Amino acid sequence: MRKVTIIGAGPGNPDLLSRAALDAIDIADVVIGAHRALVGIDVPPHVVRCELVKTADIVAALTDAASWQRAVVVMTGDVGLFSGARRLVEALSGDAQVDVRVIPGISSASYLAARLARPWQDWRFASAHGVACDIVAEAERAGELFLVTSGGEDPSRLSGELVQAGFGDACVTVAERLSYPDERITCATASEITGQTFDDLNVMLIDFAGGAASSRWPYASSGIPDELFIRGDVPMTKQEVRAVALAKLRLTATDTVWDVGAGTGSVSIEAALVARAGSVWAVERNAAGVRLIRENVDAFGCGNVHAVPGVAPDALVKLPVPDAVFVGGSAGELPSIVEAALEKNSQVRLCVPCVTVETLTEACTLLSGSRFKGFEACQVSAARAEAVGSHHLMKAQNPVFLVSARGAGGEGGAR
Repeated sequence: MRKVTIIGAGPGNPDLLSRAALDAIDIADVVIGAHRALVGIDVPPHVVRCELVKTADIVAALTDAASWQRAVVVMTGDVGLFSGARRLVEALSGDAQVDVRVIPGISSASYLAARLARPWQDWRFASAHGVACDIVAEAERAGELFLVTSGGEDPSRLSGELVQAGFGDACVTVAERLSYPDERITCATASEITGQTFDDLNVMLIDFAGGAASSRWPYASSGIPDELFIRGDVPMTKQEVRAVALAKLRLTATDTVWDVGAGTGSVSIEAALVARAGSVWAVERNAAGVRLIRENVDAFGCGNVHAVPGVAPDALVKLPVPDAVFVGGSAGELPSIVEAALEKNSQVRLCVPCVTVETLTEACTLLSGSRFKGFEACQVSAARAEAVGSHHLMKAQNPVFLVSARGAGGEGGAR
């Protein structure tokens, strides 16, 4: 049986290779890896050296090389932290004639922690290396974030986003060329990092504990007071209704949410604070409403909310697949809006607020049908205390019905 050993080479300096990794290289017939991963590694003269990066190319090279018995694939960093090792293991797992072994390396995170002489067990980890990263949403979660940025987002630009969102005091560490002789570690605030230039080979550590709170609502619970939103003449879903609606939508941190007929964006903001690692698409036909949505997004620092000017259902066609949909306003198009959501995701979660009996009847008919499960309808009747002289009287708010259900799945669903 042929053997493939995948090793983590660490931040880059070959002196950080483990003894097990060096032993695997010494007895290998072929060593494969990116140029940066192989530079400085002492490969024996008889060993074939291949500079490859993509999983498909590595698998092809191993498939084509009939003469090898022991192959080593070198990957930068550690094989368990934003590494291509997982994809390679999966690609090789179908070959019964190949035995795969994985040897960990020193990650850039653990190396940086050692250089800073601090523990790293409480850090969160994210990557901006070839993928989108909502740094403001990460900031809202507070704590310490280790961010892989090499070849991806620029630390200066990311810091600029933090400053704009009110996190200019966040403590930012930018580590360039870790483990190399010209290694540089810069510790400053986000405001100070903005505008600086850094080597392409870098990672970031951001401590949000000392940053300014960008959100007007620093709590985990729903039901933001109405007065905290920037208001206009555009209708807004009230605090108590929002709190119950969010519960009915059953959001997770990574959900994609549609808020159709978003008004001022109050539900969008609430949803964005729950789905911090997801996205919210606030669809509004009223130009004044779109402006208010954007103003509230800035005020609450919710960079994962996207205002979408347009009329549903046409405006929904190009939106990403939703996990949950709140239909705050339908303008008589509720059936087609529900259909658009189901076409994207046959198991989508929906919540429709109804202030009229006619809308309630239509919503109940739609969401209690055979294409849905978990149908619920409830009435939210809230009363708020209002000062009258030296006493307080309870003033009733208009009752709102919330109709909710989840798509039952089946053919044609996206998930």
